[in-house]
Amino acid sequence: MNRKLRVMSIFGTRPEAVKMAPVVKALAADPQIESSVVVTAQHREMLDQVLGLFQITPDLDLNLMRPNQNLAELTANIFTSLDPVLRQMKPDWMLVQGDTTTVMAASLLGYYNRIHVGHVEAGLRTGDRWHPFPEEINRRVAGVAADLHLAPTEHSRQNLLREGVPDWRIAVTGNPVIDALNEISKRPVPREIQALLAEKGIHPGGRRLILVTAHRRENFGQPIEDICAALRILSEKYAGSVHLVYPVHLNPNIQEPVHRLLDGASNITLLPPLEYLPLVHLERSAYLVLTDSGGIQEEATGLGVPALVMRQTTERPEGVEAGVLKLVGTQTETIVRETSRLLDDEQAYRAMAHAANPFGDGHAAEHIVQAVLNFREQ
Repeated sequence: MNRKLRVMSIFGTRPEAVKMAPVVKALAADPQIESSVVVTAQHREMLDQVLGLFQITPDLDLNLMRPNQNLAELTANIFTSLDPVLRQMKPDWMLVQGDTTTVMAASLLGYYNRIHVGHVEAGLRTGDRWHPFPEEINRRVAGVAADLHLAPTEHSRQNLLREGVPDWRIAVTGNPVIDALNEISKRPVPREIQALLAEKGIHPGGRRLILVTAHRRENFGQPIEDICAALRILSEKYAGSVHLVYPVHLNPNIQEPVHRLLDGASNITLLPPLEYLPLVHLERSAYLVLTDSGGIQEEATGLGVPALVMRQTTERPEGVEAGVLKLVGTQTETIVRETSRLLDDEQAYRAMAHAANPFGDGHAAEHIVQAVLNFREQ
């Protein structure tokens, strides 16, 4: 009898964990596969929230998060900590997801150790190497090292084909974020979210909720200051009819300017980073979303919540084409203008407020597992 295929899932941040959770469960359920999970803990606290939510116990936790760690130090730590693990465990496959530093370093290590690399959410591109930074280069490096490109959409597949990736190395699977979103949406609304909405008067016919997430590295400095200026203007302009809720990332480059500029605003609530379950239910309750997050672009599209994307570029044009997302950049005037348009013009709002499904059928994890099992070198 043939031995089971050894498949190792490697991830380090909350967004990776959310998208890999359905894949990890599908791998564990397949009798042909011996599944293992290794986490770098590039983001410690936020990763642990998701591991608990989806009841995932890593086989190995490298615990590499350090205060004020720069990208070079993190990359070096991943290389030196993960390499001996791969040499000892000798998986047939390693699966990585997305575009983090963990993905970039792990993909190269897979190549160095002659381990097949499957890249989940492959083929996303903005075409601008500095936006998002460092993610655009991270995913390109992973793409060069990958044996199997698990593309979420046909658009992503076309990106890969243009870069010279053979079609037989690409499988269009959908994005497992939709699998995770579908599972979490069915769970009851957490009491803290019910209490927050009630306290702020957010309900149909009451105040409208604007959910804000802004934390990307390329928005450090003046861009986050400009974003906060826009939020302050919006809070004053719509003081009686809108409430803004902003879970603030733990990075000091975000914490300092956000609290300096927004503390004390009567209709802005600044929260610590939320766990995934309450965050999804806040998204479901939102009238609109202001974000620079990649995953929230996908989730908002699936939920039909209009999202203004505070970035110069997006690697998720499917949501823009579906009409649920709109790129607005980080300039204060543009954010205020585009948000005001959706708050004041019901027709403009309704044109964006519809659920679309460009990111998959909610069974991406199953498609990913089958693509790995069916893969043959040509």
